[in-house]
Amino acid sequence: MSEVTVIGLGPMGAVIAGILLEKGFAVTVWNRTAAKAEPLVQRGAVLAASAADAVKASPVVIVCVADYDSSYRILGEPESVSALNGRVFVQLSTGSPGQARDNPAWAQAHGADYLDGAIAATPPQMGRADTTIFTSGSETAYRRSEPMLKALAGHVPYLGENVSHASSTDLAFLSYLFGSMIGFFHAARILESDGLRVDQFGAMIAGISPAIGEMVRHEGEVIQSSTYDQPQSTLNTCLSTARLFMKQAQEAGINAEFPSFALGLFQKGADAGYGEEELAALVKVLR
Repeated sequence: MSEVTVIGLGPMGAVIAGILLEKGFAVTVWNRTAAKAEPLVQRGAVLAASAADAVKASPVVIVCVADYDSSYRILGEPESVSALNGRVFVQLSTGSPGQARDNPAWAQAHGADYLDGAIAATPPQMGRADTTIFTSGSETAYRRSEPMLKALAGHVPYLGENVSHASSTDLAFLSYLFGSMIGFFHAARILESDGLRVDQFGAMIAGISPAIGEMVRHEGEVIQSSTYDQPQSTLNTCLSTARLFMKQAQEAGINAEFPSFALGLFQKGADAGYGEEELAALVKVLR
């Protein structure tokens, strides 16, 4: 039976510990509020008396708290720091790529092998075949923690020794997600303004998501290869649609912040001379 420690029992940390228990791991847990550990203890987890004891209990230590700073307030205590020696430290708390770059030196100074991870899922989505955890940092730390991580997510790409790559990829994913969500929320207002159901539209989007993924993949290939002159959909075509967003918002009297933003960005691309290029040419405006 493999041993693993989970520090931090918020909504995500508690789910992580629970899944590891279900998958047959010997799990030690610790949380500032010990009461949060009780349901896990009833299922077989061991509650450590202190963060230091939790670190000492297992060769692999997963930390999942609010952010990097919070994790170092916990692990920075003298007893916890000394206990890290010889262990794998898997950081599943959040932070910027710049912050991530500072983490390995801190871990190495205390004898720990460091892996940075970013969870691209909500707590209810954990443990599924389509769940993703991005990882980067020490390859030996990845290999030693791989069984635990793959119990938590079916897709655990290792992005290399450059420790910031997991955080950067996660932020890129969230940029895409939040941008799409803002567009969806504006879509909800378009639908509501004409008496249509938002839930049915959401279900439709879920159904056609593979086709949307193909579009995103194509735009990524265009950017990587700089082949903007072979458009499937020109920026000018999309600019016309952005104008319709604005017209509809004015006609329906709904919030126009999203159409205004999109129209402004597309217009900048057209004004820069990219109108007959692939929509991905907008990245040149952002550059």
